[in-house]
This record gives sequence, C-alpha cells and structure tokens, in this order.
Amino acid sequence: MGAKRLLEIFAITQWVCSFLFLGFFCLGLVIYLGFTRLWPLTLVYLAWYLYDRLSPHKGGRRVEAIRRWKVWEHFRDYFPLKLVKTCDLDPHKNYLFACHPHGVLSVSHFGNFATEATGFSKLFPGIDPHLIVLDGQFQFPLYRDYFMTTGSCGCNKNSLEYILKSKGQGNAACLIVGGALEALAAHPGHFNLNLNKKKGFIKSAIRTGASIVPVFSFGENDLYNQVPNPIGSKLRRFQMMATTYLGLSPPFFYARGIVPYSKPVTTVVGPPIEVNQNDTPTSEEINDLHTIYVAALIDLFETHKHKYGVAEGTHLNLF
Repeated sequence: MGAKRLLEIFAITQWVCSFLFLGFFCLGLVIYLGFTRLWPLTLVYLAWYLYDRLSPHKGGRRVEAIRRWKVWEHFRDYFPLKLVKTCDLDPHKNYLFACHPHGVLSVSHFGNFATEATGFSKLFPGIDPHLIVLDGQFQFPLYRDYFMTTGSCGCNKNSLEYILKSKGQGNAACLIVGGALEALAAHPGHFNLNLNKKKGFIKSAIRTGASIVPVFSFGENDLYNQVPNPIGSKLRRFQMMATTYLGLSPPFFYARGIVPYSKPVTTVVGPPIEVNQNDTPTSEEINDLHTIYVAALIDLFETHKHKYGVAEGTHLNLF
C-alpha cells in the first residue's frame, strides 16, 4: 500500500470520526475545563457561544483556506468523488440545491459543497455553496465553530431564507432533502427517496425566488451496508421512534468498520428550475412546483443512470 493510499485512508477516517465523535469530545472538553484552573476560559467561551448562537442561521462563517485543505483532496480520492455540471449557473442569482440521496452519512454532499475538493468554485464561479445540515451539529461547543468554517449552516426556514434572500446574490443553499428518515432507507443498489411530503424547501424557494437545482449522487447509497431494517420490523420501529424524539436517525451501518467502502460517487448537478417569487405562496403553487421538481429529478436520474452503473430497469422509489 503506497503513501498516497495511506493518506486517503487517514483523510476519510478522520472525517468519519470527526462527524460521529468530535462534537461529543468537544462538549466533554469544555465541561472538563470548567472544573480546572482554566475555568475562566470556559466562561469566556460560553459568553462567546451565547453571543454567536445565531451565526449558523446567518450564513455561517466560511474560511476558504479550510475548505481548500489538502486533506480534502485525499478525502475525495479515497472513493473517488466527482462533481458534474449539466449547465452553467448565473452568479447573479441564488439557488437552492436539492440534494439526493441522503445516504448514511451524506459523504459526497460534504465533499462537494463543504469543501473545494471536487472543484465547485471552478465549475460554478461566483457562487458560494452552503451545506445545510441538522441544527444539532451546531449545538456542540467548539465543534460548531469548526464546522461553520466549511460554510455549513443549520437547517431551518430562517437559515435557508437568509442565504437565499438576505445575503446578496451568488449563493447556493445545498439541502439534503430526504433527511433522517431517508438515511434509514439507504441500502446499496436501492434509490429510496423521502420526497412525496417534503415541500418545505419548495415553499422557501418560492418565498425567496431562488431557482431550484436537482442534484443526484450516483453511488452514495453504496458506501455503507445497513443491518436489515424493513418497514414494520422491530428495528425500524425503534429507529423511527428515535428519529421522532431525537430529530436524528440511528442507522446501524457498517463497511470497513465505520469507514465507508472505496467506491466511486459521481454527483450530477441538473439544470435550474426557475421560480416566481411570492412571499405568501398558496398550497396550489407549492404543490404545482413540487410536481415540476419531482419530474425534473426523475428525468435527471433516468438521463444519467446508465453512465454510472445503474440498470435500465432500476428507477427512483419515492415515499
């Protein structure tokens, strides 16, 4: 095994461990320091935490140097990840990237939109991407500050609309639409998308006038296996209950331990759907645009699937 491959394994391992454990480590560290001679540092940080508590919903605090760390290139090459555009995007407009599928850990969406590993700024010059993730990621002290340097922001209506309306032009809010429930349905070779009742992002797009861009990552669901959890099973009922009360899903996943399989993932960014701005959209407007969006996503999948090893008879399963 060469040095390059070892660096790739290190890059993906540190990311998975950071994603799963770093927040809890940082929380424990802050609590521990509060009981040592360094307790004044804890008080100073807590004051900052309270003062800065809205930043995850105000566009975050991106640091380009961190988005361009060399480690992210090794992270990309482990699979590898690739970002493909189907058309240019106007940097004088704002966009809501609707990303599918969620997968277990949304590996490709992080690589594409929270780093420059796959060359987002070269493909879409003048557009700043903001990966939208669970608010819980920004509740952990210290970890929240690190995560925000990637340009990532919390997931709620205010956060989306700040990026798409109040932050000026040339912004892309990259939302993983299917959320926690879709993560539970992420199995290799299957394309189960939690989309039929997901209309909040449609409403936000109409309220801000941002164009909606369908995005699909071919191979995302192949990075991990999950313990079988068919609908109606005891495990699935437990996972659904945990998702309802905790706001996050607990998939029981495995690959190379917690490290994902080294399989290629190609993310295709489709053409934008133009949206007429309306501060108070009606249910009919939302439903109509949702129908248009679903049709565009299906077309994107069907047009490109044969390039990435998906069988002709395989189609999206929306629930």
